[in-house]
Amino acid sequence: MSPHPNQILKDVFGYDAFRPGQEEVMNTILAGENVLVVMPTGAGKSLCFQIPALARDALTLVVSPLVALMEDQVAALRLAGVAAETINSSRPYDVNAASWRRVAAGESRLLYISPERLMTDRMLAALSRLPVGLLVVDEAHCISRWGPSFRPEYEGLSRIGSLFPDASIAAFTATADVATRDDIAGKLFGGQGRIFVAGFDRPNIRLAVEPRGDWKHQLLEFVRERAGESGIVYCLSRKKTEEAAVFLNDNGVRALPYHAGMDAGARTANQETFMTEAGTVMTATIAFGMGIDKPDVRYVFHANLPGNMESYYQELGRAGRDGAAADAFMLYGLDDIRQRRFFIQDDNGDDAHKRREHKRLDSLIAYCETPTCRRRTLLSYFGEDPEPCGNCDVCLNPPALEDGRDPGNAVANAVRETGQRFGAAHVIDVVRGADTEKIRSMGHERLSAYGAGATVSKDDWRSIIRQMVASGLLDLDYQGHGGLSLTPNGDAFSRGEVEFRYRRHPARTKSSSRASKSGSGAAQAAQLSAPDAELLAALKRLRLDLARERGVPAFAVFADRALIDMAQRKPRDGIEFLAVNGVGAAKLRDFAEPFLAAISAAVDQE
Repeated sequence: MSPHPNQILKDVFGYDAFRPGQEEVMNTILAGENVLVVMPTGAGKSLCFQIPALARDALTLVVSPLVALMEDQVAALRLAGVAAETINSSRPYDVNAASWRRVAAGESRLLYISPERLMTDRMLAALSRLPVGLLVVDEAHCISRWGPSFRPEYEGLSRIGSLFPDASIAAFTATADVATRDDIAGKLFGGQGRIFVAGFDRPNIRLAVEPRGDWKHQLLEFVRERAGESGIVYCLSRKKTEEAAVFLNDNGVRALPYHAGMDAGARTANQETFMTEAGTVMTATIAFGMGIDKPDVRYVFHANLPGNMESYYQELGRAGRDGAAADAFMLYGLDDIRQRRFFIQDDNGDDAHKRREHKRLDSLIAYCETPTCRRRTLLSYFGEDPEPCGNCDVCLNPPALEDGRDPGNAVANAVRETGQRFGAAHVIDVVRGADTEKIRSMGHERLSAYGAGATVSKDDWRSIIRQMVASGLLDLDYQGHGGLSLTPNGDAFSRGEVEFRYRRHPARTKSSSRASKSGSGAAQAAQLSAPDAELLAALKRLRLDLARERGVPAFAVFADRALIDMAQRKPRDGIEFLAVNGVGAAKLRDFAEPFLAAISAAVDQE
């Protein structure tokens, strides 16, 4: 008789209870139904298919887009005593061949594989001879052209239902709006299945956006407030990624770059350092992140505007996976909007696809300029309607909305009178009455708009113009040099038919008012006494040593929550150690001795 999911949860993974939403998903999978599961990062998606895989006699195929993700998950499963395998391009032929032999012999019920390798004729023919009972598509948004991260190699997966007619399909993602969900379900199982949406809120992550000024100064100030914490800094270009890493290192912050233009060995080495060593900052393009299962990333800093709301949500979700307080902080400016518009138009998609992408970007721009709770704006995009969160910059430091008739008309007049072809910098010089060679050569000092806003700072004018773009009053020429023009709404505003209200950007609140909400891990850690906190630090050092010995990420040995539980319980023997959150049979066997010794040594010193 197959073991019950609750028994597997305790005996293998060392947990006493499922998280919200997990059990219903597992029961549906075990009943043989197709499912699409949308769960926020850190909510426990992996257990939703790993436990059903261990509860059945058939083989489960897990399709994953990244080698690093597969390697980490298989390493963690093996430490938990699960005979999991992966076949991927990073491994030598003989290692892959040995893994296949174990799978073919029925010694493993979990095989992680990339879509490219799965969809070869040779692999499909070999798998057709095995009892495949469950097909798992991880990071399932990659299959949808409606989603933020479409990958052509995923498109072939739309055939897996017909290739394995006796297997059920389970797709998982943290990021999918309604259109993307329907597209995924239609491609993978013709819409014949259940869709579970567990909610998108990550209340432990504080959200904040700031206009970009001196981005290096802004970055350094932010990172220094979080000295000794791990974080990710996302940059739009490879050059800026390298520049940010050099700048942070020159200012005493350990930072490593990661982008697709680097040597593969250097990228891998930097990623391993980030995963295993505390307090490391990764400066990266979006090439870094998917499947990075590092629970204690304390912040994600966007030096540039992401591509759309889904990408932003996916990237900020790499912070605070352990449930402890974390930050998502973004800088943006008009140049970002222009570049993002250009990227959309330069894409190979058809006109309908480009229109959708422009609308997605519009939603993110509106999020940046919202005068109300930022979390409500973010979650409403995904179809949720929460109360104001009290954990974003707008809630913590509400802006005052002001009547924008006078400044808005000053900008609109300057844009119209200069021919609707100049960028924000020149328009601001005109309204401020600047004496520049460009203004003199164009005769713009003779315009009625010249000097209409001389007492307003450049920063305030930049903010007003961004908000006019976000409100649909001004259009930005993304194919040229960022020239501003009036939209039909902008013309209506000039005639007094449309209202414009704008916000003054308040000063940024410091780290003392950071993420006021936190998960159980943070709450537990905050309650530790000084001796227990010292013990926790010792347990973390031991965990890192053991992880390095085995060549696995530290979290694969034990999550922070397990170490916090150890520091509080102070188990004295194997029976008490087994009661620690996250300790199953295999970890009791492999890790009880060194951790019990460390705990005993600490207790003796008290």
